[in-house]
Amino acid sequence: IQGVVYFSLALFFNKLVSYTFLFWLPFYLDNILIGGIRYGGKKAAFLSIFFDVGGIIGGVLAGILTDKTGAKALICIIMLAASIPILFVYQLYGTKSLGLNILLMIFSGITVNGPYALITTAVSAELGHNPSLQGNQEATATVTAIIDSTGSLGAALGPLLAGIIQPTGWMNVFYTMMASELCSLLVSNHT
Repeated sequence: IQGVVYFSLALFFNKLVSYTFLFWLPFYLDNILIGGIRYGGKKAAFLSIFFDVGGIIGGVLAGILTDKTGAKALICIIMLAASIPILFVYQLYGTKSLGLNILLMIFSGITVNGPYALITTAVSAELGHNPSLQGNQEATATVTAIIDSTGSLGAALGPLLAGIIQPTGWMNVFYTMMASELCSLLVSNHT
């Protein structure tokens, strides 16, 4: 089925970033000065929730835009393309003030988790209802499982890579996430 491999790979790279944030963001926030203040582990854990708030907004926004336009792939491509400069700006300016950090965290969540939500739901369902499957419900479940399990490999790899790369500096972790979003964008472009 055309698109399954590309969206599987897109989700692999996108989920790599999403789960790196999920597992490493509290540690990152605990280890940096934000506006000259170190907030500590407990406050850092609470602050990291703003990435998830952005993810909720991103998932809903991606769904609304898809319903209005019918252009699932285009919405994914736009959000993935936006995530790269937003991650760069977050790394560069997120330490300036708490308010700016929270705002950039929310925008990061929107642009990273919006495509993730779209690929795992609407895109998987559409690919699973491809006419070549002739209404076979088992094939629909298989298509969805292929896409999501490939994404889960990225989810497992991302935090591991962050642990290996982090001793070389946080910027390198962010460069890895930006490169991963770029890979997701490039494979999404083939659909």
